[in-house]
Amino acid sequence: MDYYPIVRSVLDAIDAAQVTYMIVGALSANIHGVMRATNDADIVVELADRRVSEITRHLGPEFVLDPQIAFDSVTGSYRHILTLRNSHFKVELFRLSKDAHDLERFERRKTQFNGPLGRLASYPTAEDVIIMKLRWAECLNRNKDKEDVRDIIAIQQESLDWSYIEGWVGKHGTQKLLNEIRATIPRQ
Repeated sequence: MDYYPIVRSVLDAIDAAQVTYMIVGALSANIHGVMRATNDADIVVELADRRVSEITRHLGPEFVLDPQIAFDSVTGSYRHILTLRNSHFKVELFRLSKDAHDLERFERRKTQFNGPLGRLASYPTAEDVIIMKLRWAECLNRNKDKEDVRDIIAIQQESLDWSYIEGWVGKHGTQKLLNEIRATIPRQ
């Protein structure tokens, strides 16, 4: 399934609603590491006092907003789930939380062109993807997050700001996991 048109439609709606965002999750790992398939798109949105309905109003009736708001226990954020009718692909809109790393990675986000998406989009830095993927891997023991971290480090090794990464993994208690993953990567 080509999910890029779905993501592009949601980003167009986010732009039309004048909401600041960044793409996270697998799609951000794909930008900095190795492309892999995914069954959802995760997007952090800065809604402040606005409602997600300002975004959904620009999407049209083919998108369905789940009326139940979900809670993310890793960052303490709330998320809204959008699905395209007759599709299993989900777009999860995470509200920007008050988590210190969530706020910092949002401030550090970069805008770049994504070829498959066919447009500019905002993404966290490679360092921030590594930090967040380590948090998810530690909390949920998800192998795909560990693989994403390994792939990003293998590709970006020399260009990464290791002091920044080490500072956050120390705060999050994921240093051991980072060390284990780094030990599996051949030095360039």
